[in-house]
Amino acid sequence: MLRAAGVYVGALTLDILLGDVRSLKQKRSAVASVIAEVRRRHPGVAVAEAGRLDTLRRAEIGVAVVASTAGHAVEVLQACERLVAARPEIELLSARHRLISEEE
Repeated sequence: MLRAAGVYVGALTLDILLGDVRSLKQKRSAVASVIAEVRRRHPGVAVAEAGRLDTLRRAEIGVAVVASTAGHAVEVLQACERLVAARPEIELLSARHRLISEEE
């Protein structure tokens, strides 16, 4: 009998501080650029602005991935975190990772 593969859901919450942003319109443009780059570089993830929508220079970005191994889920989320942290116009204030398995 074949054993079913595991399913792991990884979630990443990034709290970022944006550089020279003077309006919510500029903020939304900057955040959209970050989200587009994450999607382009990691097409298998879901990514969206998830919080601090009306705070001028702060944003919260959520990233989620589904994988067959815990290691792969963690690897993808770490790569997304590094990608965002490397952007010069952004200061990454915190990154929270969560991994959920089908046993939970």
